[in-house]
Amino acid sequence: MTKKQGEWFVYLVRCADNSLYCGVSTDVARRFAEHQSGSVKSARYLRGKGPLMLVFQTPAGCRSEALKLEYRIKKLSKLTKEGLVAGCLSLDEI
Repeated sequence: MTKKQGEWFVYLVRCADNSLYCGVSTDVARRFAEHQSGSVKSARYLRGKGPLMLVFQTPAGCRSEALKLEYRIKKLSKLTKEGLVAGCLSLDEI
């Protein structure tokens, strides 16, 4: 018996210091709310860096594809990530 796989998303969160955090989730709204709460479920990097703003999200297919895309995005320069956020670059261009 196989569990139906939900669609995964890659997202970027902007911190108050203008840094960008990249993550993956099947429910971006729920995950972003966890990050904003600062609870133990939030990413350690984001604790105390609010206010946070969700600035980018894109469907990424299955979990494996989402993690691969997250890895690619994390390796990008800040300028290239800002291009994704602004919509000047597409994922096909990175």
